[in-house]
Amino acid sequence: MGSVHGFTSSIQSLPLPSLPVSSRLLPPLPASSRPLPSLTVYLTKMSLVTTPALVLHAFRYSESSKIVRLATEEIGVQSAIAKGALRPRSKFGARLQVLSEGIAELHVKRHRDLHTLSEFAVRDQHAELAGDVRRYATATALAELVLRFAPAEPNPPVYQYLVAAVRRLALTLSEQVDVVGIGVLWGAVSMLGFTPAVDSCARDGRRLPDGAVSFSIADGGFLCQQCATGSDATTLKPGDRATFEALIYGAGEELERIPPRHATAHRRLLTRFVQRHLSEDRELKALTFWETLPWNDMS
Repeated sequence: MGSVHGFTSSIQSLPLPSLPVSSRLLPPLPASSRPLPSLTVYLTKMSLVTTPALVLHAFRYSESSKIVRLATEEIGVQSAIAKGALRPRSKFGARLQVLSEGIAELHVKRHRDLHTLSEFAVRDQHAELAGDVRRYATATALAELVLRFAPAEPNPPVYQYLVAAVRRLALTLSEQVDVVGIGVLWGAVSMLGFTPAVDSCARDGRRLPDGAVSFSIADGGFLCQQCATGSDATTLKPGDRATFEALIYGAGEELERIPPRHATAHRRLLTRFVQRHLSEDRELKALTFWETLPWNDMS
């Protein structure tokens, strides 16, 4: 078996059980809430959608326009063209910066992948993120996860989690950015349906005793002693296990500062897990940048 620093295994694409996300990030939906209809049905009833939104990505399109990728509360992740956004007197101005949060007005067309953004009223551009590369790197890695893996269907809980997490990253204490960031990204993985199995063995479902445990990236979670025998799973000591579970369950802010070498191992674990479970070994640039930052020199 490897050590806590030897996270080098690969992972199969397995459906993983969901675990609760901290209520500090995502308040429960009211009991009366019902799932929204599919986007196809939803868009047959309207051509103008006004919805809370957050800018995940933006890039130049032609000499005067931008294309933006938006996480929205009402219609999921969508692409839209902001016509004239690059003109000197554009009504959009600097509103469409990555991680800007506001209210978007979208003209949508059924069966089209690109809609038209007619207005974006900024609520918060989260300036605190831009002043700290650690905060910004974590927030952009979070945005990348949602951009790449959230469906283009209405999913208010994912949007609400994203916005709450970005706000938390902007406002958390400087000394807590590292540990909170790891927890926030694990929370996003959970919201997208890929939470590691930590309550029972990922292979045979056996209940796990307290104490040291083996974690297998290949199997997507903890393994019982029998399944771990002969595998390349990583052994987590009791303290490392407790830290990992706190991060998974969204309680990272309650931890004391993680020792630098352990924090490095946790970032590596999360990145490898995402690459195998979500991106199928394709590199995620923002997540890789977040992992490889010289965190120890910035603390």
